[in-house]
Amino acid sequence: MSNVFDAYLFASVFITLFVIMDPPGVVPIFLGLTGAMTRQQRNRAARQAVLVALGVIVAFALFGQSLLNYMHITLPALQASGGLLLLLIAMELLTGKMEEPQPSGNGKVNVALVPLGTPLLAGPGAIVATMVFVQQSDKTVADWVAIALGVVAVHVSLYLAMRFANVIHRILGDSGTILVTRIAGLLLAAIAVQLVADAVEAFIKAA
Repeated sequence: MSNVFDAYLFASVFITLFVIMDPPGVVPIFLGLTGAMTRQQRNRAARQAVLVALGVIVAFALFGQSLLNYMHITLPALQASGGLLLLLIAMELLTGKMEEPQPSGNGKVNVALVPLGTPLLAGPGAIVATMVFVQQSDKTVADWVAIALGVVAVHVSLYLAMRFANVIHRILGDSGTILVTRIAGLLLAAIAVQLVADAVEAFIKAA
């Protein structure tokens, strides 16, 4: 089984992206953006947002390496910049300064695509994290399967969180949602520091 599936890599991808994309934290934002929609429209918006986010993540996972090669960017540089970026996001989560978007006054704008699908779900943090996982992998079938399943599992979690947003928000309440967000920020800060530490170690070895 280990030849076709790397459970440790799957867990790493899933946990990291789950913390970054924060399905519980998306609930109040999703409810705010879709407050004027019917239940059917809200369900459709959840599905569209997840598909957009998944498409963006997969595109960067497949073509991110070529982009880095073209721009002559090394993996340690990507790790360091990604770590700093994730640290900024973590600080916003911890301090409650994460900006919440307001519903657009233009009825022709599909909020499921922008800003929900991207950049809220498939934002810079998730994109950088996915690219780092792809570049650090051994490019074996087991690694690709683990990364793919991890990415898909997180997006399924996002869909379920938005699909049942009303129920989740009612169970957690405002205080519970804030608590989950703070814990996610703490975990994300630890992941960010580890990325920077690995980048510094790689720079030292290269020197």
